[in-house]
Amino acid sequence: MKKKLLISLALWIITGLNMFLFSRFHSVFFPAYRSISKKWISFLASICSALKIAVWDIGLLLLIALFIVTAVRTVKKRKPFGNWLAAVVLTASVLMALAVNGWMLNHYAPSLASEMSLEIGQYDTRQLYEACEYYLQKAGEYAQLVERDESGNAIKPDFYETAQKAGRSYVTLADRYSVFAGSAKPVKKLSIVGEYLMYNGIDGMFMPLTGEAGVPGNVPAVPLGFVMCHEAAHRLGIASEQEANFAAFVACISNDETYFRCSGYYEAFAYTFNSLYKADSEMAARLYESHAEEKGVQLLRQDRRYAREYYRKYDSPLQDISDDINDRYLKTFSQESGIQSYGEVTEYLIAYYLQKG
Repeated sequence: MKKKLLISLALWIITGLNMFLFSRFHSVFFPAYRSISKKWISFLASICSALKIAVWDIGLLLLIALFIVTAVRTVKKRKPFGNWLAAVVLTASVLMALAVNGWMLNHYAPSLASEMSLEIGQYDTRQLYEACEYYLQKAGEYAQLVERDESGNAIKPDFYETAQKAGRSYVTLADRYSVFAGSAKPVKKLSIVGEYLMYNGIDGMFMPLTGEAGVPGNVPAVPLGFVMCHEAAHRLGIASEQEANFAAFVACISNDETYFRCSGYYEAFAYTFNSLYKADSEMAARLYESHAEEKGVQLLRQDRRYAREYYRKYDSPLQDISDDINDRYLKTFSQESGIQSYGEVTEYLIAYYLQKG
């Protein structure tokens, strides 16, 4: 028992020391660490690619079952409880050390903006408005091109075909930006815990212990492609949430398929519009009104209404708990805005719009 606890303590100390060193002296460790981490994650992803569904999805249930079975056996056979507890602590410590040292230290990597030579500055409301209008028009343009049902709702593409395309979505971009090099394996379907994650307000997850980018099968049609590309970006060592969002946007609009471009511009508009609404709600309302008669914008608004109504059925108290946990996790790894960092992609989107213009 003592030996297991000492190993556990050593793992926590080493991991904590690495987090301290990487946060203070990140220029010393990057880009070497990201390269090593990518190779490790690609290796894991290749092993786990034999199954269409996520390996960790099944592994989590097996781990819980093992925990319960061994606990019951310990009690029934009156074995020393301390030995069982030490084994649990050691297992948790090993998994923690593998996850943090194998991937999570990428949170301290140089910004994606610097990797892509994208200049991020301070933007006023007028620039935000112009960028938002641009993404509104692009989203409306592609909203008219995706396949729809009799009610006008976008038809959801085949999950596994979309997952394969999303997994390969960074291959071409990697020729221009080395940060996008890495595994191109398909995004995995979270068949077991996916529904539970949705009730937690989570529509995708990257698992560093298996190298799998996973998405629940019931994410709505239009956001699905973007969500898949977001999780695939994490697999490439892009740990920051705002940067994974921007990477997903770039991957989607660089795709040859109309569906992915629709998904990318849809989300870009959603993020910039939310930021504009917070900055000036009247200006945001005028933007919508000035394009209200356009067919594409009408379809875009229909897609947004459908997604809101769809996600509303997953509203639950679990979301507050999940948000708090995610917020603490992100702040632990120097994302000071916590879960608010998801929306900070707006700065990247404005910069992209201005640079493109």
